Amino acid sequence: MKVLVIVTGRGLGGDAMVALNVIKVLEKRGIECEIALDKTAPGVLFEKNGYSWHKISIPQAGGHSATKLSALKGALKLITATFKARKAIKKSKADFVIGILGGGAIVGSLGAKFARKPCFSLISTPLDSKVCPKFNQCYILPELDMFRWEKLPANMDKAFYPLSDDVGQGDEKIALEKLKEYPNFDESKKTIVFSSGSSIFKGTLDAINLVADKTDEYNLVLVGIPLHDEYYDLIDEDKIIYVGYIDWINHLFKFSDLTVLTDDGVSLEEAFTCGKPIVALTRVKWGRYQNMAGVFKGAMIESEVSDVCKSIDEAFENYDSLQENALIYGKQCMEAGDYLVDRMLKKLE
Repeated sequence: MKVLVIVTGRGLGGDAMVALNVIKVLEKRGIECEIALDKTAPGVLFEKNGYSWHKISIPQAGGHSATKLSALKGALKLITATFKARKAIKKSKADFVIGILGGGAIVGSLGAKFARKPCFSLISTPLDSKVCPKFNQCYILPELDMFRWEKLPANMDKAFYPLSDDVGQGDEKIALEKLKEYPNFDESKKTIVFSSGSSIFKGTLDAINLVADKTDEYNLVLVGIPLHDEYYDLIDEDKIIYVGYIDWINHLFKFSDLTVLTDDGVSLEEAFTCGKPIVALTRVKWGRYQNMAGVFKGAMIESEVSDVCKSIDEAFENYDSLQENALIYGKQCMEAGDYLVDRMLKKLE
């Protein structure tokens, strides 16, 4: 059996990682996987993992930050994109299609419909959640409000983000050795990791600077690449351990005492698999509020950027109960990939 996985984005970050994690589980089940990306996507993550891909058109409307204008522009490109997807589906001789998030989910749904192939969509944005359920079975990821509904339509289900097998296998010793390379790291202090994903948003920088200016009792570790070059000027490396974009985040999460993350995406689940409570910064990315505390109840504390110091104090005061719940969710998240793929394959029977 063969599947074509149609992925939104540039093949670099979160969308691509979700797709790659799904592919790894499918391959364990003996499913042959091919990938389709937008023709402009560099696809670095897939290339590093030995995959080639079909070059099609995948319009993007901006995901959670989509506007009426960006949605309209995306819709105008959708006709051409649909038929390019249909061509790729037929060329691949796929038995079914999986559309991954946003434009990839929408193009996958429409292309599969015209190619007369079954399709499954992983959805997390306002647009894909409106379009994809009209055509095929959909799996809601935690950012959508529908994830918190107790009852869902028959063609919809919910799932945590699929994770890689090694994400919960961090080694504290590896992180410790790497952190020792930074002159302002103090092994006697607690360590807090700040991240907004692969890109550092200004709200994350504001938060870490608020903590750095108030106290020097923690190692404050900043992960990612600033979204804009001028943000580099906001990183005081005398007070902050700036590690940049790293491939040892699982080791760092395992070593850390607390994480301060934005309230979205795979990073939340990765921290939980390492048993770490989270202070979730709200409205950092495009002003969005995701209510992740409503999904991961008792494992995180939501915080406005301005309240981050108070929220960190609260997290340490309630550390044991937060960590207990984090470990429970971490186990569920590690099983998410198997759950998701098993549900898909059962639908194909």
